Amino acid sequence: MPDTHAAISRDPRRDFTIEPVFVDEPRGREVLVRIVASGICHTDLISRAIGAPERPILLGHEGAGVVTAVGAEVADIRPGDHVVLTYRHCGACRNCRLDRPAYCAESTRLNQFGARPDGSPRVTIGDTVVRDGFFGQSSFAGYALAAADNAVVVPATTDLAIAAPLGCGFQTGAGAVLEVLRPEPDAVLVIYGAGAVGMAGLLAARTRGATVIVVETSAHRRALALELGAAHALDPADADPVAAVRDRTGAGATHALDTTGRPEVLAAAVASLAIGGTVTAVGLGTGVPPIDVRDIVLSGKTIRGCLEGDAVPRRFIPELLGLYAAGQLPLDRLVRVYPYTEINAALADQRAGHVVKPVLSW
Repeated sequence: MPDTHAAISRDPRRDFTIEPVFVDEPRGREVLVRIVASGICHTDLISRAIGAPERPILLGHEGAGVVTAVGAEVADIRPGDHVVLTYRHCGACRNCRLDRPAYCAESTRLNQFGARPDGSPRVTIGDTVVRDGFFGQSSFAGYALAAADNAVVVPATTDLAIAAPLGCGFQTGAGAVLEVLRPEPDAVLVIYGAGAVGMAGLLAARTRGATVIVVETSAHRRALALELGAAHALDPADADPVAAVRDRTGAGATHALDTTGRPEVLAAAVASLAIGGTVTAVGLGTGVPPIDVRDIVLSGKTIRGCLEGDAVPRRFIPELLGLYAAGQLPLDRLVRVYPYTEINAALADQRAGHVVKPVLSW
C-alpha cells in the first residue's frame, strides 16, 4: 500500500510539518482514497490540541479524491469512483434510520481519533503510529482510509477542490438554510459570521430568493458577502447589531443563522428576530447566552441547534453539486487552493481573513 506525504501536527503550538507516512491497505468496509483536495476547517484547528508532541496527529475531514482500493465487505463503491468524504455514521441507530445521521448514536466513537477495533494502525511514520481516524478519514495526506458510510460518490467531472468542503463546512451552512430554516422568497435571514459556513448559508439562501443580512467583523468578507448577493453587510463594531438589524428590517428578521458559537451573538440573534422567527445555531462554542425568556414565549421564537446541516450527505452533496453546476451556487468564489506543502501559509491567510475556505491540493 502507498507511501505518501501528510501534513502532520506534532505540537498544537507549532506549524504543521510535511512528513512521509505509510497508509495501510483497506480492510472490511474501508475505502482507500487518493486525495486530490482537502478543505481546512476550524474544527481541524480546535482538535489539534488533543494530541501531545510525542504522538503525531493526522487531521483533515473535508477530503475528496479517487478510490484506489476497497475492503472485502464494500459492494457499493468501486476503484476509480470519485468521492467526497464526509462524517461517519453507523446507519443502524434510531437517528440514522430517521435520516438524521449527524446525530448518530455512535458518532463520537466513529469520528474521533482512534485505531481500528482490533487495535491495528492505519497510518504510520516508520515505527511510530500516527493518531488518525479523524471523521473517519484524516485527509491531510496523499491517501486516506475512509469507510463506505462516509464516502459519497460524485460524477467524475466534479471539480474536487470545490467539492471537498461539501463534506463539512459548506454542507453545514447550506444545510442549515435549505434543510432546517427553509426560508421563503419574502424571508429576511441574518447570518452572523461570514466564514465558510456563513457564506455557504448566504449562497444557499439566495437560491431561495431570500433577503440576506450579514454581520461580520472582517471588511474583506463583508465586501465579498455584498458581491455574492447580501443586501447588507454590517460591522458589529460600528453599532449595536440588534438595533442595526431592526433598523433595516422594521419588524425584525424572520430567520437567523449563528455560525460564531459565541453566546452573546446567539442572544443578539434571538433579540433581532421578528415574531415567530427562528434562529439556528451551528457554532460549537461554550457559555450560556443571556436570553429573555419572556421574549421567547411572547414572540413565539424558536432556537434550534444543527449539526452538519441536518443533511443526509449521500443525497445532499450531489444536490449542492447540481446547484453549483447550474450556476446557482457559486462555491468557487469562496475557495482558494494551496499546495499541501503551503498549509501553514493557508492557515495564516485564513486567520487574517484573506480567504474564506482554504483547500489543500495533492
